[in-house]
Amino acid sequence: MMKNSNENLITKKDLNTLFVRSLPMESSFNYERMMSLAYVFCMYPLMNKLYKKDEDKKAYMKRHLEFFNTTSACAPFILGISAAMEEENSKSPDKFDVSTINSMKVGLMGPLAGVGDAIFWVSLRIITAGIGINLALQGNVIGPLVFVLLFNIPNYLFRFFGGRLGYQTGVSFIGRLTEGGIMDNISYAINILGMTVIGAMSVSMVEISLPFTFGNAEDPQTIMSTLDSIMPGILPLLLVFALYWLMTKKKVKTIYLLLGLIIIGIIGAATGILAVAG
Repeated sequence: MMKNSNENLITKKDLNTLFVRSLPMESSFNYERMMSLAYVFCMYPLMNKLYKKDEDKKAYMKRHLEFFNTTSACAPFILGISAAMEEENSKSPDKFDVSTINSMKVGLMGPLAGVGDAIFWVSLRIITAGIGINLALQGNVIGPLVFVLLFNIPNYLFRFFGGRLGYQTGVSFIGRLTEGGIMDNISYAINILGMTVIGAMSVSMVEISLPFTFGNAEDPQTIMSTLDSIMPGILPLLLVFALYWLMTKKKVKTIYLLLGLIIIGIIGAATGILAVAG
């Protein structure tokens, strides 16, 4: 029997479960895919409700085990959109491009991490800690409690309503796209956005510095400045491509690549082949 595309399968109870499961997201990290296990933990209760076939469930789990990292308070918003997209995919699997689900996550997690860190870790935490510390210095025993409440109440409210907003936004947005017939164009744009974010992360987070110089002693030129004049950040980009090739084509495990990078860094620094970036 075909599922009614206008019927919402996900209920408020499901969104409440999504919110509760998002609370310990900071407790599940790994150096390969960061918060991926926590993301799967949050999305897991929806799997049996949306999908019946084993192959669909396996694909669902695999999708949400992909790399994910953002400010935990902002995660429910992305979870809500993921839930809406998975719901639409379960209703119309032949019309929905599932690659847009992870593309959406990649496109949103970076910007929301920047906004979330600025709001919660840089601003709210400092302000509320200052209030709590000031009360404690005056001998008021409720100072620590005031800090905990002032920081966590906005945090929890942001998570709770963020999940609902994400789901509602996702449902209405996907509905408009489906009716308008522009889902393919949006999918293409989301993929471009995801690749742009990955490219920006590569140049800003990957650093390689070669100390070698050439030319006369009065005006020495470094290899790095020459390479950057050809294409800024070319070495970090080549390294990212090399790691991607090893992971996807040669199926090298990420932990081996991390260990390899550590060993190369130590040997390069000890021999002078590599230098501290800056």
